[in-house]
Amino acid sequence: QDTTDENIKYEEEFITRRGLKLFTCRWLPVNQDVKALVFLCHGYGMETSIFMKDTGIRFAQAGYAVFGMDVEGHGKSDGLQAYIPSFNDIVDDCIAYFKSIREQEEYKNKARFLYGESMGGAVVLHIHRKEPQEWNGAILQAPMCKIADNVKPHPLVVAILIKLTNFIPTWKIVPSKDIINNAFKDPLKREQIRMNPYAYQDKPRAKTALELLNASKALEQRLDQVTFPFLLLHGEADRVTDPEISRELYKSAKSVDKEFKLYPGMWHGLTAGEPDENIELVFSDIIHWLNARSPAGSVNLSTRMRYISEDGTGCHSTAV
Repeated sequence: QDTTDENIKYEEEFITRRGLKLFTCRWLPVNQDVKALVFLCHGYGMETSIFMKDTGIRFAQAGYAVFGMDVEGHGKSDGLQAYIPSFNDIVDDCIAYFKSIREQEEYKNKARFLYGESMGGAVVLHIHRKEPQEWNGAILQAPMCKIADNVKPHPLVVAILIKLTNFIPTWKIVPSKDIINNAFKDPLKREQIRMNPYAYQDKPRAKTALELLNASKALEQRLDQVTFPFLLLHGEADRVTDPEISRELYKSAKSVDKEFKLYPGMWHGLTAGEPDENIELVFSDIIHWLNARSPAGSVNLSTRMRYISEDGTGCHSTAV
């Protein structure tokens, strides 16, 4: 991959988990010390090396070592395209890969952060449930942590879906709106995403839809168990996930250090589908948040206490 930046090194590697070859990639700063580690979790139907390339490059330019993995059935990893037979398995795959990086000698004393978009946000929150003490924080972009009431399937539909998964789990049957049209505002960027050969653009498969539904429900019932520092980002005009659900996560989480930014007029794809000036604003907010929580060479942030205040547009932390 050509990053067009000689100060960044890009690498790819396949790892084996559960008999599957899973694609991983990384963006590393070359001419500066690594501030901290950032682990990327992509959204449903997307992947890491192409769709999240700009994210990896921007974080690496800011001094962060960035690591991502295409989960089963996504991107360059093994599995039927966009088929998730077990959401728990993809969470465990991420945990295993991310742990293998954190334990490397050059990284074991670095602060570590998770970054998740949409479904990736749900993956991040499930990782936090399983490893509550292992992370210095997370960036959550429109996380899939609860199904909005206006799109929640009727119990009868769910019952039918459960029966279908017993016989034809891979069937592309679940009706849904065109995600790309509804997620990405800028028409040119929308078409570029459509040209990505690894971007899934068909109906969700029966088992996949059920797994995503159950993963969201599991989080919805435990929003008050979120305790790590987080930056929560959402577009006010998001037509894929409900901004009010992010607000509910912010209010319910027991995290002492938490921040919620709601961007007026922006859609679901904050870092990939907005006009350039909006994308610059979002990345600036993310990197500012990371920089404030990335003391060089330290995993322990317990001495940095923060108080949270809220205004009309979002929530802001102040270091003391």
